[in-house]
Amino acid sequence: MHLARFPRVRLGHMHTPLEAMPNLSKLLGGPNLFIKRDDCTGLASGGNKTRKLEFLMADALAKGADTVITQGAVQSNHARQTAAAAAKLGMKCRILLENRTGSNSVDYCNSGNVLLDHILGAPTQMYPGGADMNAAMAEVADEISASGGKPYIIVGGGSNAIGALGYVNCAIELVAQANDMGLNIHHLVHATGSAGTQAGLVAGLEGCRSLVPVLGIGVRAARPQQEESVYKLACATADLLGIPGSVAREKVVANTDYVGPGYGMPTDAMIEAINLAARYEGILLDPVYSGKGMAGLIDLIRKGHFKKSENIVFLHTGGNVGLFGYNSLFDATRPN
Repeated sequence: MHLARFPRVRLGHMHTPLEAMPNLSKLLGGPNLFIKRDDCTGLASGGNKTRKLEFLMADALAKGADTVITQGAVQSNHARQTAAAAAKLGMKCRILLENRTGSNSVDYCNSGNVLLDHILGAPTQMYPGGADMNAAMAEVADEISASGGKPYIIVGGGSNAIGALGYVNCAIELVAQANDMGLNIHHLVHATGSAGTQAGLVAGLEGCRSLVPVLGIGVRAARPQQEESVYKLACATADLLGIPGSVAREKVVANTDYVGPGYGMPTDAMIEAINLAARYEGILLDPVYSGKGMAGLIDLIRKGHFKKSENIVFLHTGGNVGLFGYNSLFDATRPN
């Protein structure tokens, strides 16, 4: 897989660290836990979307765009990183935010990622939950074109085949790090939502025949829908790489038991996972993705899903800025 064949701009701090989590491993009684720190990619506090944007923004520049348009939930990490990437590259950015939770709290609607969107210079437009966000982006693109601009639409989460190349690159990076450390990875676990991260990881790990299985912990869709979205995008990514047919359907696995009442809606398990990671490892997770991903991992460990001797890598997708949009959730857990 020769990724230098594809346009790319350097936006992130790579390689991100691969670290042991000995305290959490001990607390849970095994297996051996490690964390891939994609919260450390560096772009406006980092996160997994930076890897995708390195390829997406390069494509936008190659097509002569001067404005990027994207959409996401109100506390979208993707939107914040897109705004930062545009600022770094001297481009304009328009952010469309969908209120999927229905929350009107001041913290949720104005703090966290929304505050950073505005500091980064990106105007935001709010839409109710269930709005046709793709149609809304097309309308904004038409407005920009009509005024003489050159828009480029980035799909939600940056999750198309071009964006997924960022996580093909991460898969290659992770295998190289594990080889250097002498670490035999038995499972790679992460939060999965818009499908691009998992699709890129599966395409990359399968393409290099790593034999590392990927488990996505879903944060939004039901399992059949989530797995189908990931599989379809993983196949499209493999096609783009020139390795069609390299991803078998059974390699795409998602567990959606930890979504709770809905996308971005809090769960007790998510709050516990955030507190445990913070207080035992000094690592900050986020309430929407990595918090629920870690909650799923912890619960599966407690249920004996993994062998005590196995090495499990949790991919931290970033987003701890979103904690400020969920401030009240942690009032009851504050130390005296």
